[in-house]
Amino acid sequence: MKMIHLSDLHLGKKLNELSLHKDQEFILKEILSVIDDESPDCVIIAGDIYDRQMPSAEAVSLFDSFLCSLAERELEVFIISGNHDSAERIAFASRILDKNGIHMSPVYNNDIKPFTLSDEYGEVNFYMLPFIRPADVRRFFPDKTISTYMEAVDTAVDAMNADFSARNVIITHQFVTGASSCDSEEHIVGGTENIDISAFDGFDYVALGHIHGPQNVGSERVRYCGTPLKYSFSEACHEKSVTVVTLGKKGDLAVRTVPLVPLRDVREIKDDFAAVMEMEHSEDLISVTLTDEDDIPDAMNRLRRIFPNILQVRYDNSRTRSAADYSGAAASDEKTPLELFEDFYLLQNNSEMSDDKKEYITRLIEEIWREDT
Repeated sequence: MKMIHLSDLHLGKKLNELSLHKDQEFILKEILSVIDDESPDCVIIAGDIYDRQMPSAEAVSLFDSFLCSLAERELEVFIISGNHDSAERIAFASRILDKNGIHMSPVYNNDIKPFTLSDEYGEVNFYMLPFIRPADVRRFFPDKTISTYMEAVDTAVDAMNADFSARNVIITHQFVTGASSCDSEEHIVGGTENIDISAFDGFDYVALGHIHGPQNVGSERVRYCGTPLKYSFSEACHEKSVTVVTLGKKGDLAVRTVPLVPLRDVREIKDDFAAVMEMEHSEDLISVTLTDEDDIPDAMNRLRRIFPNILQVRYDNSRTRSAADYSGAAASDEKTPLELFEDFYLLQNNSEMSDDKKEYITRLIEEIWREDT
């Protein structure tokens, strides 16, 4: 069983307010070329189809075109919603799309049934678990304590009643502890969304979305495929790719990547102004860090002669390093919202918070975060 694993398309994304529409249109065509070369049995898209819950018409049109191209190839396609998506919008028309091999995850309802494909070794079950928060799961299990993301995912996975003697793939969109993240990813303060890898014990392949850098977590069978494009300058060193997964008989797994070459690269340049002005002209999306001790008048516009798509200019010199040292010292004293509330509670009541109160405040923080995203 050959699978193409994608995630985090973030259609509609902007980089420093610059639209990436033509870059995304280009890379989706590149992905289709990889699919044609690889001839997989199915394609997985593990969440964050869009960059926001109410995507632009332009982003929806682009995804519609991509889905039509996949349907024309008569592939089975499995798509779940991520934390940037609206689960309700992703689930729209899912029963109609199922008939054309396009399977969209429903809003979580504690009734996750697998889609089953077959090959020469038998059946492979595909479980689609969209991004979930504790509140999404808690209402279906009133007798259980579900206050953490780990408890939510554990409960949702247990309720699937998967037969682990068979071959099983789970597609999900969560932050697995141990994964390396970057600035362009959205995390809950304090790391309360972390999921331990043990939540997915027994699955033959765990197709993850959410983290932008391609990587395995703990083992080859648990993998983030990463984004198809660089979505922040913190990703400038990433090598974007398509993940190709082959499942043989039970216990036989092979994972490899096919590089993706973008329309325009995202790059960081660091040097003094004179040296940068001598560099070769480039259409790439550029961040320049100048090492000059004095600010360069009208630096952005002057550098735009060399880099028409320059998006930011920063300085790294004795003055900025001193400022960074000061702010870094302040940042080291920062605490999570729960810890700050505990300090406030102690100050006001002259006593520590009980475990019950901590659990209540943690849930409240989660609910506030959910409303804001």
